[in-house]
Amino acid sequence: MKALLIVDIQNDFCPGGALAVPDGDKIIPVVNRLSKQFDHILITQDWHPGGHHSFASSHDGKQPFDTAEMPYGDQVLWPDHCIQGTPGADFHPALDTTSAQLIIRKGFRKEIDSYSGFYENDHKTGTGLTGYLRDRGFDSLYIAGLASDFCVKWTALDAVKEGFGVTVIRDAVAGIDIEGSVNKAWEEMESAGVQFSYSNDLLTS
Repeated sequence: MKALLIVDIQNDFCPGGALAVPDGDKIIPVVNRLSKQFDHILITQDWHPGGHHSFASSHDGKQPFDTAEMPYGDQVLWPDHCIQGTPGADFHPALDTTSAQLIIRKGFRKEIDSYSGFYENDHKTGTGLTGYLRDRGFDSLYIAGLASDFCVKWTALDAVKEGFGVTVIRDAVAGIDIEGSVNKAWEEMESAGVQFSYSNDLLTS
């Protein structure tokens, strides 16, 4: 059984937001069309408390996109974004969430960031998504959303590790692209066994 997993299409990740992915909103019509092709829709939502340790503003002398050493490894420091209860954390108003059966919130622990829909950035603390998918009998995931070089990539890699078949829909994702990180993400995902498709392949199937 298959599901469409929509990653982090939130105001702060779209143009005008605090951590905007270039042209991030342009994938939304594609994602909405895809949603009509799937019986099962799941969504992840970045959901940070104020003063999150991944924010550059939480570290003296640090600027956005600097890095800091955390107990779980190197962490890119971000502008304050997707703060719980703020408009920036809301799903983009153009995104059709009507058919979503599950919303997984991540990054709500102040001391640790979370890119993947499956694990926090320590790669140990689970979100519960694996158990949900197994309990409901899903074996394959199709992934869309933001950003292809961070949350989409890590969600796809963890899904493969958890034993699911994974397809990332190329025209339904967009990336931040820090020093070539988008191309690197595609290479990492391909090496891990992630499959790729385009929305037209799914819409006409």
